[in-house]
Amino acid sequence: MAKPKSFVKNISIENAKKAHNCQHNSKHRIFAGDVRVKLKDGRTVEYFCVNCALDTIQRDITRLEEIKQYLEMNNL
Repeated sequence: MAKPKSFVKNISIENAKKAHNCQHNSKHRIFAGDVRVKLKDGRTVEYFCVNCALDTIQRDITRLEEIKQYLEMNNL
C-alpha cells in the first residue's frame, strides 16, 4: 500500500549556521545557533524565525480545521 500523501509542505527545524534575516520579516534577525524553521518547496528553501513560523503554523491549523469541518459536514 502506498504511503499517504501529506498536505503539509516539507518543513523541518534546525539551528542556523550563520546569521541572516527571516524570510517573512527582514526585521527579524536569526543569529548563528538560533533555532529556525526550514521550508522547502521544490528547489526553493526559505528560513523563518520561530515567531513568524508559529504565526504561520497557527494560521495553517485554523485553515485546515475549516477545510476539515467543511468536508465533514458535506460528506454524504
